[in-house]
Formats: sequence, structure tokens, C-alpha cells
Amino acid sequence: MKHANFVHLRVHSAYSLSEGAIHVKDLTNLCREMSMPAVAVTDTNNLFGALEFSEAAVKCGLQPIIGCQLRVQSTTCGESSSRHTDKPQISGDMVFLAKNDIGYRNLLKLLAYAYLETDDADEPHIPLDLMARYAEGLITLTGGALGPLGKILAASQMPLAESFLDTLQAAFDDRLYMEIQRHGTLDERMTEEMFIELALARDIPLVATNEVYFPERNMYEAHDALLCIADGAYVSQQERHNKTPEHYLKSAQEMRTLFADLPEALDNTLVIAQRCAFMVEHIDPILPRFDCGNGRSEQDELRARSVEGLNARLEQHVYQDSMDESAREKTAAPYRDQLDYELRVINQMGFPGYFLIVADFIQWAKDRMIPVGPGRGSGAGSVAAWALNITDLDPLRFGLLFERFLNPERVSMPDFDVDFCQDRRDEVIRYVQEKYGRDHVAQIITFGKLQARAVLRDVGRVLEMPYGYIDKICKMVPNNPANPISLPEAIASEAQLRELINEDPEVRRLTDMAKQLEGLYRHASTHAAGVVIGDRPLDTLIPLYRDARSDMPVTGFNMKFVESAGLVKFDFLGLKTLTVLARAEKLVHDKGIEVDLAKLPLDDRATFEMISRGQTAGVFQLESSGMVDVLKGMQPDTFEDIIAVVALYRPGPMDNIPSYIRRKHGEEEIDYLYPTLEPILRETFGIMIYQEQVMQIAQELSGFTLGNADLLRRAMGKKIQAEMDQQRQIFIEGAVENGVPERKASEIFDQVNKFAGYGFNKSHAAAYALVAYQTAYMKANHPVEFMAASMTLDINNTDKLNFFRQELQRLNIPILPPDVNASDVVFTVEHKCKEPAIRYALAAVKNVGGVAMATMVAEREANGPFADLSDFVSRLDTRSINKRQLENLTRAGGLDCLDRNRHKVFAGIETLMRHAVTAQNDRESDQIGLFADGPETNMTVEIPDINDWPIMERLNEEFEALGCYLSGHPLDAYCSQLKKLGVETVAQAMNRKETAPVKLAGTVVTKKERTSAKGNRYAFVGLSDTSGAYEVTVFSETLSAAREFLEVGQSVFIKATLQPDEGGIRFLANEFMPLATAAARTVENLRICIDSDFAVPAIRDILAEEKAGHGRIRIQAQPRDCRWEAELELDESFTLSPDAHLALRNLPDVIRIETF
Repeated sequence: MKHANFVHLRVHSAYSLSEGAIHVKDLTNLCREMSMPAVAVTDTNNLFGALEFSEAAVKCGLQPIIGCQLRVQSTTCGESSSRHTDKPQISGDMVFLAKNDIGYRNLLKLLAYAYLETDDADEPHIPLDLMARYAEGLITLTGGALGPLGKILAASQMPLAESFLDTLQAAFDDRLYMEIQRHGTLDERMTEEMFIELALARDIPLVATNEVYFPERNMYEAHDALLCIADGAYVSQQERHNKTPEHYLKSAQEMRTLFADLPEALDNTLVIAQRCAFMVEHIDPILPRFDCGNGRSEQDELRARSVEGLNARLEQHVYQDSMDESAREKTAAPYRDQLDYELRVINQMGFPGYFLIVADFIQWAKDRMIPVGPGRGSGAGSVAAWALNITDLDPLRFGLLFERFLNPERVSMPDFDVDFCQDRRDEVIRYVQEKYGRDHVAQIITFGKLQARAVLRDVGRVLEMPYGYIDKICKMVPNNPANPISLPEAIASEAQLRELINEDPEVRRLTDMAKQLEGLYRHASTHAAGVVIGDRPLDTLIPLYRDARSDMPVTGFNMKFVESAGLVKFDFLGLKTLTVLARAEKLVHDKGIEVDLAKLPLDDRATFEMISRGQTAGVFQLESSGMVDVLKGMQPDTFEDIIAVVALYRPGPMDNIPSYIRRKHGEEEIDYLYPTLEPILRETFGIMIYQEQVMQIAQELSGFTLGNADLLRRAMGKKIQAEMDQQRQIFIEGAVENGVPERKASEIFDQVNKFAGYGFNKSHAAAYALVAYQTAYMKANHPVEFMAASMTLDINNTDKLNFFRQELQRLNIPILPPDVNASDVVFTVEHKCKEPAIRYALAAVKNVGGVAMATMVAEREANGPFADLSDFVSRLDTRSINKRQLENLTRAGGLDCLDRNRHKVFAGIETLMRHAVTAQNDRESDQIGLFADGPETNMTVEIPDINDWPIMERLNEEFEALGCYLSGHPLDAYCSQLKKLGVETVAQAMNRKETAPVKLAGTVVTKKERTSAKGNRYAFVGLSDTSGAYEVTVFSETLSAAREFLEVGQSVFIKATLQPDEGGIRFLANEFMPLATAAARTVENLRICIDSDFAVPAIRDILAEEKAGHGRIRIQAQPRDCRWEAELELDESFTLSPDAHLALRNLPDVIRIETF
């Protein structure tokens, strides 16, 4: 078939982020439909799509031309682009195409410089001298009207143009082309004639390009919106970055018509395509060499370290004290045999270096007390990995299989996912950078896409549609992060959305544009864990990029394509739980007890009893409400039960949980499918849970090797019928040979096949179960330290802190308020009282900042506690602590140790800050040292003496500063009334298992109103009671009736319906009432018990402010050190306000208040 007589040489794919609007595969398909023999992708400042494009083009029968658009400036290497401002500047985008492999490698060098050696990653560029240095193998287009030459000519700087062309011709010789474009812009019309004259005069061939950003002309509007999204502009703005409707993928005929007067410029597109003979190809994995020293090979080093490590593991974890030498050898034999087998496979597959590299950085981390996880994924099945301290689970003890990780029948890279303490993970990555070279190590790029809801919001914004209307439309798109729905799918499934589109032309315009932009790449970021290590500088292998948030290079290919380019990925994952465990371990050490998490007994009774009670708040993998119910039913008593529950608690396998529980408790008969399978299925009571069991069944029943059994497992997961038919035949034939009846073999195959689709990797489950067990052990045996550590790791998450406070109440662990003389930056454990308590963290106070609090704590530790307010402000570092931070510390009670009157301190903060600034200035100017009669060091700060906030206001201020009520709760004032009203605490209500009416009370902490698809208002109201926080859903009618008192800080009485669901408990509000109103309908008689007559005037003053009512008051005197007591009932009756209740309870000489 005759090919088209034009090739596009300047195309921006979707990898020109927030600029290009053609996916690579769509581009190659369109070019094939146009019969074009080749096409170039020249994305802006990147080669992100080079490998993907090469693959896609070849599949379509196209020649890929690899290139990119790069900004060229007249600076020289190492010079800032801001220098030489007095000289004419050269700056503009040019196109560089890889003629051959040398050209591609040079283009990689140019890109690496543009990102890694320039000041601003957002404006990457290359200097002229560097361009000339790496010109070999590159074909270059001058860039058209907006290129550097075009800009010089438009500025009428002909001498500079001549000089610039001299430089280009000297560097590129016959590989330089004068680029002509005709999109209809003024710049193009102004410069075209000069381009042609210069080309003729200098014998530079012309080439015609159409700069392509979108596939068809009718996408112009949507693409224009995309540019506005990127620039934060509006479509209606006149002065902004935009393109023309001509920037689409034109056919060869359209280009021939457009450039009918310059046919040679079109012919040269074909010449350039013929001159370019390069594509990015797949490369087998290139592992960096591990330095073994002493001339030893990697194979020898791996064997030596593995044998030594296995001997240590056997001594520490396998041998029993009672074993003699013969018993030890017998016990060790299967481990040594397995290690020999694994080392043969590892060496045969060429991966000894990979194991050594991973073992090296893990050991480096452990030597520096950086917590490392026990393993993750299938790597835990390797004895070699266990011996090298890569993993911490004995594979033979727990029935984990090496072939699940590294299968000699299916060559693929090993992949260890390694968890590190999230606070110190970066230290390990820096070590790897230093060991292998900073230019050999990079993080892996990822690309954020415009998804359905996001693209609707973005397009709606640039079209200036009302925010509330956009929000309403977006909420009609189902939100499922695990399986995001596309916009066309949402329109097809949501009748109300279709109705809105049909009724409103603006909404139709919005969705039409959004559909065209959905799925395009919006920005580049970095993978959370992936790091590649090369055996040579990475800029010789792949394009590099820089993320402004990191000082490490970033690969220009994503996860899939960076491995195809020959680089090996290592996963450095940050696991918060390891940080919690490390912190808890340190707190336990501080009280004189040593805990070694690596050597915990896996049969600790207290741990299993706590798990069986479902008291797993804060325990890794075991804390969800659904999991708690499973644990209560299962009553785990072995570590194997924990492994099983981690694997079972997922959609699909979850259906087997009831049967597992019944079988475990002897309430259901166990079926092992076939007698010889009992050893494989005994641990899980005859229920297949793990992928490893599938492999072992195939091995035992049908004689499969474990390698072939892994292939069977994978085939069953893929459900490819032809492959399944073949595997069924092999399975049945092998079973029959082993004496299994054919019918039974077929039945077992069907059952195994049914399970294999959702079977879980036991190695992964066991590794996570170990972390779960470690957290449960720490909570069961050292609960105060564990909870303090857990709260520290969620120090900025007030919802999580409230959750932990609720758990502290259940555990009867006191929590002490923040205190500038006692608190640390983080949560700590205090042992000053009879029982240990947790001291609230200073950094957990809102808007104070950890750095500022660290400065304050450092001053206190260096120079002693703060004596009073004057001493405090005289030592305050005003460079790190400002007025707002001091206000929140005061509201939270952090300064109560210096003055308990929070209102007084709060009102005087401006005065305090003035004194603090003066003291700071004096310290910095060293006045006291210079002048003998200088300012007094012990200055006294006077602030107005005013009454403290009423108790309720004080609590509300505290809530604003902490996100919770700490020193008390507004509902404390209603204790007896709540009982009479039949109110349950939310903690009590959460124990219900069935739908039921409930009465609740709470103080409103949040209210989020929404509009339903039908236009009705509804709300989610967050509340707090003395046992914890909760949320109620309020529908339109109830919301309308209660809106006036559903304000933050108001306490309400609620009649609701409790509904258990998969996520826990849901409350639907039926009726609200101000709590004061509901409480007033009850009669409360109070007995106030005092131990000093000093309380009497204060009681009298409080009652004098209260209304008359029906509540009787008795005062009972119980003087200190006296054996008598007396009681007096007042003549008057009262209805006490909440403030009065709390004020009475907080009087210093009141022992208690009770009802009668």
C-alpha cells in the first residue's frame, strides 16, 4: 500500500503534561489510518513516552521517530539564565530528533542537564554550548516562529540571527533544518519570508511542520480548556496562553494543500524520517555489580553470607537447648538442602547481586537501629532471604514456598518489597545513593490523570460555572477510588445526570469537553516507594526528570517502562506501624524494660486474650469494626490464626470465615478433599486460604514440580479457557497416576480452580500477621507506651487522636493536659502518679507547629522550668513562636501551670508578646553584657486581672485549640439528666448489632450540608459526647426543623435510628432538641458535698445567678480530719444552667456532687 507523502515531525502527546491531548496509542492508530509511514513524538522537555511510543508505533507498522522539544538559551554551562541581561538573549524552543543511538544518548544528556543542573525544574533549558557539545546524532529543527531564531528575527536582530545560525550549522552541519509553520499566527507571517531567505542564503533545507496538540479540529475548545486548567486561567480571558484551531493532526493532503508553494519543505519530512533509524527497545535487566572485595564473585559472596546467616538463624530460632549434636544436624538438614537449592536457582537465573544489594541496605538500616519490616510479598518464602536478614519469618516453619517468589520455570525479576520506619526511610535511600553513586540512583516517576470528578471540576472552573452547581454535578458521578468510574460510564448509569445534560446546554458543553480531556496526564510525581539502581550513570540509559519536592533524580519512564528499559526496581516502603513500634519500644526501654520485637514469643497469652476480646484499636490490620467481630467469633489462639484472618478478611475469601470459625470450634465437620491432602489443609481446617496450598495440592496429588504448580496457579488466576483445559488434563492425568480416581481428581481440580481466583499469598499474609502480632503484643503488655507512640504518629489528625482518647478511656489510662513545663513536643509517658499516664503533646495543639514547640522544650531543658509568665516570656524565642501560637497554647491549657486564668492570659497576649520581643532583642544585642546598669533580667510582666471564661466557654475554647474536649466535656453538666432522659453514650450504642431507635446527646463539632441529586438539603453532623466522637446523617425535613441550633458548640438531645452496616454503625437523626431544653423537662435534686466552709460563699455566688425552679439543693459538710458530718437543705429550689453545674463541680473545696 502506498504511504502518505508527509510525516508529522512535531507532535505533542499526552506526555506534554496539561498541554498535549493525544494518547500515544491513539496517535499511532490515527497515523496508520492516514497511511503515514512514520511519525515523531516531540513532547515538551521530556521523553516520558519514548519507549511506549516505540512499542505502539511498531505494532501499527509505523516508524517511530524519537525526539523532544527543548528550550535553548544563550547561557553557558553552569551560568544562571539571569546573567548577561545587558546582552541580546537567545531563548526559545527547538526540536531535536534522534537520528541514531548516539543521538538518543546525547538527547538523554541534554535532558538530564535541563532538569538536574538548572535552577528551576519548572523551566528546564539547555545552554547553547552544551547543545553544541551533544549535537552528534541529532537532527535539529530551528523551532518556527516561537523558536529562538524566530524570536530574534521578530526583534529585528539580524546580526544575532546570523551568529546563532553560525553556531547551529557548526554543531549540526547537514542535520539542521529551517522549520516553517502555518497555523495562521501573526508571528508566523512576520518571520516566514526571513526564514526562507536565510535558508536559501545558507543552504539550510526547509521543513514544514504542523505543531500537533490534539487529534481533530473539533477538539480545539476542549484543548483550550486544558491550557486554562494548567495555567489557572479562564476561557473568557483574552490575554493568556492559547493555541489555534489549526494545531490538530492534519492529513498529508491537508499539509500538501497548505504548503503547495513549498513542496520541498514537505518532501523533507520524508527525508528526515528516512534519516532517523532509531527506536527505544526493551533491554534485559541490568543489575549493578555488588562489590564483594577480595576478588570474590557474587555467587561466592552470596553463598558465604547465606551459610553464615543460616547458621545464626538456626541457633537463634530453631535449635532447642535440649538438642544434642545429632538432633541439631537432623533439624538443620532440610534448611541446608533448601538453601542449596535456592542458591542454585538464584545463580542460574543471574540474581545473586540482587539478593546481596537488598541484604546490604537492610543490614545497614538494622545496624543503625532503623526499624525494618519482617518482609512483604512472596519474598518471605525464601530461606536465602531469611538467612540474609532480608526477611524475618522462618519459611519452613510456616510452610512458605520459594517458587512463589522465584520460579525457575518462569524467568522474571525477583521483587522484594521492604518496609522501613517512615521517619527514617530517606536515610536508607541516601545510603544507597552514596554507595552506588548519586547519578546511579533515582526515584520512579508517576503521572496523575484527570479523572471523572476532577475533570468536571476543572473544566467547570475555567468555564466560570457556579461552584455549587459544579459540585452538584460532580456528586452525580459515583465515587469509587478502588475502581474509578469513567465519565461516559457515569452518564450511562446515572439518569439524573443525563437529565441535567439534556436540560442545560452549559452542562452538555461541560461534559462534552470533560469527556475529551478525561484520562489525560495532568502532572508528574514520584512513586511512593520505587527506586532504581543502575550499573552506570542513569542518564546514559533513560531520560531523567526532577521533582521540585525532592533532591533525587527521577526516572523519565514510569514503573512499567523503566523496567523494560533494563533498570531494576527496589521498593523502599514507609510503614507507619514500624515507626509506632520503634517509638513504643523506646518508651518501654525508658522505664527499664527491654523488648526485642524480633524475638517475641508467638504464643503470648495476654496478646491472644486481648485479640479475642476484639480490643484491637490501633493494632495493625486488625482494628476495623468488621475485623473485630471476626476476631471475637474466631477467638484466635495461635499465630497461624492471625495469618489466616489477614488472608481471609477480603472480598471473596470472607465468605469462608463463618465456616473457618465453626470448624475451629468443632461445630462443623472438616473435609480435607482427599486423605493425602490433610497435612496441607490441616492448619486451615480443610479450607483453602493460600495460593501456596494450591501449589502444594498440585505437587502432592498430581506430581507437579512447585515451579509448574506456580504456573498452574497463575493460569487459574487468568481464567484463559484453552490454558485451563490443558492444565486440567495434566492435573487429572498426574493424579490418576498417583492412584486418585479420575472423577475425584476432576472434582478437586474444580474446587482448587474456584478458590485460586481469590487465594492469598501466604508469605505476604504471614509477614503482615507478624507486624499485627507485634503491635498487639505491645498493646497487651505495654498499653500506655503503645498508645503514646500511636498518638504521636497521628499527632496532626484530630479525628484519630479522638479515637485514641476514646480507647484510653476504655483502658483507664489517664491523659494529662498539655503543659509548657511538663509536655514534650510529642506524646510522652509520665510515671509521677500511682498509675502511668500519657502527657498531651505540645505539637498536637492546633497551629503551633512542631519546630516552634521543639525550640520551647529545648529552652526549658537547658535552663529549667518556667517559673511564671514573666520568666516564660523573657525566655521565649519570638523568631519561632508568634501571637497565634501563644493564643492556642493558652486556650488548650498549656500555660495553666503559670496562670490558671486562661481568659486573663489570652487577653494579655499582645502585652506578653511585646515583652518577649523586647527580651529577644536584648539577648541578641547583648545589652546586659555591655552595660552594667542595663535592663533588669528578672522583669515582671503585668497583664489586666479579669475573670476567667465561664466553664462552658472555657471548654469551647479548649476544643477549638485541641479539636477535642480534654479537661472536661460540656455534657458533664447534664450527667443525671441524661440518665433520666434514657440517653446512651455513643460507646454504648456502638455495641448494638441490630437496627434500633436510640437516644443520644452530643455537642456539635462539625456540620457539612449537601444537596441531593433531587435538590433536597441534607447534612452530616459531627458530635462529641463523653465517650467519643460520632456522626449522624440528617435528612431534609429534620434538618429544616433543627438547623437553628445545629451550630458548632451547641449541645443537643437526639432521637435517632441506629443502623449497623459494613463500615460500622450509622446513625440517622429523627429529631433534635437543644439539650438544655430537654434537661429542663427533668427535675434534678443535687447534694453538694464540701470539706471546708470556704466553699460556701462560692456556692452562694453561683446559685445567686440561677433561675428559680423545682430542683432542691442540699449541702453536706464533711470537714477534713473530723468524724462528723452535717447536711442542710436550702429553702429555695433552682433550675441550674450547664455553666452552674460545671462551676460547682470545679470548686476546689467541693468533694463531689450527687443526685438524690
